[in-house]
Amino acid sequence: MQIETTALPGVLIITPRVFHDARGFFLESYNAEAWRSAGIETAFVQDNHSKSARGTLRGLHFQLPPAAQVKVVRVVRGAAWDVAVDIRVGSPTFGQWVGVELTAENFRQVYVPAGFAHGFCVLSDEAEILYKTSAVYSPAHERGIAWNDPQLAVEWPVTTPLLSDRDRRAGSLADYLAGTPFIY
Repeated sequence: MQIETTALPGVLIITPRVFHDARGFFLESYNAEAWRSAGIETAFVQDNHSKSARGTLRGLHFQLPPAAQVKVVRVVRGAAWDVAVDIRVGSPTFGQWVGVELTAENFRQVYVPAGFAHGFCVLSDEAEILYKTSAVYSPAHERGIAWNDPQLAVEWPVTTPLLSDRDRRAGSLADYLAGTPFIY
């Protein structure tokens, strides 16, 4: 397993060892002991699987404490542009984002700590994304920030993405800071 740091402390890119042969490939996408040895001690409690069409953008999502989630995201079919945004008030990197291309072929995974908003945009005709979370889904704690918030200026690979109704209604980072409720 290879672990790369990013411009945002805590956001990691994890690339597992992949064993290829005539039959296909094998990899360990998660091994608690190996991850713990590498300094990643998160306990995961829920796995999620989504399938989306080209141009679909999901995010920017997060959950408030005490239900804040660490996520590990990977693409098992297709390709996606994956983004993490630091929304930890007082953090030296508050409001900054990092993006990475995840594909079924590159096997990369992104570790997104609690305190970060997360989203992705599908680059291929379809993509299937799997992600682990450290806390179960909690509608009462779920929040979102608009994908196109100018204060964040995330560089998405689309200008008119396919969005859910709730992602269309997501508030801005300024709304989040002001405590404006925007549960969707």
